[in-house]
Amino acid sequence: MLVDLIKTLYGYNAWANGRVLETAAGLDPDRYFARLGGSFDSVHDTLVHIVGAQWVWLRRWLGESPRAIFGPADFEGIADLRRRWEEVKTQAYLGGLDEAALGRLLFYRDTRGVEHTFSLWQTLVHQVNHAAQHRSEAAMMLTRLGHSPGELDFVRYLERRPQP
Repeated sequence: MLVDLIKTLYGYNAWANGRVLETAAGLDPDRYFARLGGSFDSVHDTLVHIVGAQWVWLRRWLGESPRAIFGPADFEGIADLRRRWEEVKTQAYLGGLDEAALGRLLFYRDTRGVEHTFSLWQTLVHQVNHAAQHRSEAAMMLTRLGHSPGELDFVRYLERRPQP
């Protein structure tokens, strides 16, 4: 049951991220890089943070402890960012999980070198929740720029997803 929940949450996460990325791709560069304030200053900076966090967590789940994540200057624009996002194969990783794997302890060091231990399932839920926080900030910025990504509700995803 927990595996199904995690996979459903990550399906939603990919769908909602896709809607935000598609909307951001419609912005001209001045708006995409505009300094709007928030946790991260621009749509670009916010999206880079989301994909960077998703990448670092995937690396941790695979047994690594990256000392840094990429930043806004590592991407020229939305097309470059989207290419990187496609390289973060979170769905492939999730495909190999079972209930026992979700209960195992994950030991890692954060980017400051501090050691942490959590159950794998806890970090999976954390990462998708973290993405939701910053995705909502990006959606707010896009809406302020006159380009709302539309509804990002979980139930809208459930209504639209292909049924098994």
